[in-house]
Amino acid sequence: MATLIIIPCAQRKVWDSQPNTGPIAAADAYTSAAFRLNRQYAQAFGDAWLILSAKYGLISPDFIIPGPYNVTFNVTFNRPSADTVTIEQIQAQAQRLGLERYSTIIGLGGKEYRRILAAAFAPKPVHFPFAGLPIGKAMQAVKQALHKETL
Repeated sequence: MATLIIIPCAQRKVWDSQPNTGPIAAADAYTSAAFRLNRQYAQAFGDAWLILSAKYGLISPDFIIPGPYNVTFNVTFNRPSADTVTIEQIQAQAQRLGLERYSTIIGLGGKEYRRILAAAFAPKPVHFPFAGLPIGKAMQAVKQALHKETL
């Protein structure tokens, strides 16, 4: 039984603090504490992991991001911008990547990421172990899970 974990990208990126950084792997492009913690969780509990980016969709950790960008899933107006990946594009990526081979798919992230992942993988269920928790509590739960893993 193989497990895929999909984590959200982050608004804070390497170019915010190091503007001269050129193209960089997605795993190193996102620099928020939440992203780093989610990455640790994905590496500890998944057989594979991907990042859900509002601009690029489902990307591997070694996907090269060419430079800074600021695209988010628009929660407030429920309308994606022209630069935002669509659910249909994510579904096509999942099919191209052969993600149906995973028996378990786990998604991390907030309400909008959960909505998008659930829709993109339907009818296959996506499990959200920290759904409904505020970000701070979710990060505490991730830390606790990682702590238990290391015992």
